[in-house]
Amino acid sequence: MSADDGGRTDGGTVPHESPPPTAGAGRTSLRESYVLARAVAYKSLILRVRYAFNTVTNLFTIYVFFALLFFGGRAIAPQAITNSLTGIIVGFFLLLMATVAYSDLSWELIREAQWGTLEQLYMSPLGFRRVVFLKTAVNILVAFAFGAILLALMLATTGTTLALDPLTVVPLGLLSLGPAVGVGYVLGGLALLFKRVENVFQIVQFSFVGLVAAPVDAYPLLKLLPLSLGAELLRNAMGGGLRLWELPTADLALLVVKAVVYVAVGHVVFGWFARRARDGGKLGKY
Repeated sequence: MSADDGGRTDGGTVPHESPPPTAGAGRTSLRESYVLARAVAYKSLILRVRYAFNTVTNLFTIYVFFALLFFGGRAIAPQAITNSLTGIIVGFFLLLMATVAYSDLSWELIREAQWGTLEQLYMSPLGFRRVVFLKTAVNILVAFAFGAILLALMLATTGTTLALDPLTVVPLGLLSLGPAVGVGYVLGGLALLFKRVENVFQIVQFSFVGLVAAPVDAYPLLKLLPLSLGAELLRNAMGGGLRLWELPTADLALLVVKAVVYVAVGHVVFGWFARRARDGGKLGKY
């Protein structure tokens, strides 16, 4: 036989081999992810604008809670409020971002189930997990936008100034939100399987309030829990004017490890819940 026969030495056929991945395929995947991310962001924006009252109320409620704490505390114990004002502002700033980061994914999956479009997302050619990942990324951007608005309102209300170096605040904020995102993945998986998980949201939110104010200096083991270490580092950076490279190296390393571990574990747990919901035929039901 000749070489033109594809290397066959008999009358059989040569099994077809898929060509190896190319750089073009990688670029196509990135382009598809970009298109999907843009669609997810546009949908999130449309829903928040269309239901503007709910969007504004969410932010306004937390601001009113802060204003009551600030003005009421200043009337009762002015010195105590003055001494802890920076911590209170940073705590509310981080708490709002964490709340958006962990709860929005679950609420979106619940709404998709109610609308009957959850199965369509699951059958996306890019994969359900990539869709969820991009939804989470958009939610983090929204969390930072909400946090910036609330921070501006709190600073204007109290007349306080903080060090707002983007090269310090943004990385610390992202790493601090990592554990909240991991918790959000777990809650999203629970929402896929059990549909109604609003009571769990309340438990998590009250827990986060305590963790933001946790005394990590007195009890170092609390650094392993969500938000606690991030809140402490943000207080030092925004209140004390410390730059990222001036913060304790060990604490920064632990913050990075926590963010990676919480997100990875949350992602795995979410996948397990999603498979259980799919195998039980619960994706299309609410």
